[in-house]
Amino acid sequence: MQKKLSSIPFTDTPEQAAKLQEVIAANKDDKSRLMAVMQQAQDIYGYLPFEVQEKIAEGMEVPLEKVFGVATFYAQFSMSPKGKYNISVCLGTACYVKGAQTLVDNLSEVLGIGIGECTPDGKFSLEACRCIGACGLGPVMTVNDEVYGKLTAEDIPDIIRKYRD
Repeated sequence: MQKKLSSIPFTDTPEQAAKLQEVIAANKDDKSRLMAVMQQAQDIYGYLPFEVQEKIAEGMEVPLEKVFGVATFYAQFSMSPKGKYNISVCLGTACYVKGAQTLVDNLSEVLGIGIGECTPDGKFSLEACRCIGACGLGPVMTVNDEVYGKLTAEDIPDIIRKYRD
C-alpha cells in the first residue's frame, strides 16, 4: 500500500502515543471495535495519518488495508491535518448554482492548497461540504464556526487576510 504524505510532517507526542496505546489495548480483543478505535485515534491526533493507521492495524491485529479502507470509506475520517482555521465551502445545489465552485477555485489559488489539504504552516485547511442549511445566503463558507454568506470571489482575499493577521 502506498502512503500519501501530508505537506505537514506527522508528529507524535509521548502523551498521544500513550493514549493511543491505551485505546488499542482496551479494544484489541474485539475486532468489531476497529471503527471506534479509529474514531478515538482521530480525537487524539485530530486526523488519521498513515503512521497512526499502521499502529492501529498492528495493535488490533487487522490488515492495514482494512484500516485504510475504513478511513477512506467514511467521510468522518480525515487523513490530513486540519489547519488552525478550517475553511469549508458549501457545494450543495443552491450554493453551487450561485457560484460556490468559483470560491473554491479562488481559495485554492490564494492559499496554495486544494480541497482536503492544509497549508504547510498549519494555519488553513480547505474542505467542501454538501449543505450547511443556509441556502438563502448562498454561496456560503465557514471558517471554523463563523459563517460567511452571499460571497463573491472578490471577498476571499479580505476574509483570508483577517485570519492571517
